[in-house]
Amino acid sequence: MENSKIAVRYFTKSGNTQKLANTIAAALGSNAKPIPVTLVGYTDMLFLGASVYWGGIDPEVKEYIKKIDSSKVGKVVVFSTSALAQRAFGQMKKLLTQQGVTVAEDNFYCRGQFKALFAGRPNQGDLNNAAQFARKIVERG
Repeated sequence: MENSKIAVRYFTKSGNTQKLANTIAAALGSNAKPIPVTLVGYTDMLFLGASVYWGGIDPEVKEYIKKIDSSKVGKVVVFSTSALAQRAFGQMKKLLTQQGVTVAEDNFYCRGQFKALFAGRPNQGDLNNAAQFARKIVERG
């Protein structure tokens, strides 16, 4: 996707999803910004990251998704972290689809540290995998 506009937005409480967002943005020559920062103009591909807390994505993420203008975003790519097995992808895809937004079928997920669980995650291997995932998604368009 040469000359395409790519944006990275994320929501995090612990910093785990922010680590992924910063890595993805760096791999794509972009900047990661927290979700309160709105998109300006048309974005070909939006990488949107969130975490699962107590079985669901944060209400702030839900509100952000409700404000996405489907005419200004070509495609959303979801990435997420959680301490347990549940990914944010299903919940986010459902909300994004209800907004009329195209969602990539591929998504990135890795464990995130929560207290003593999964200490050090996302680790360097997770970050390398996130960067590789992002580059592949952009190459495919």
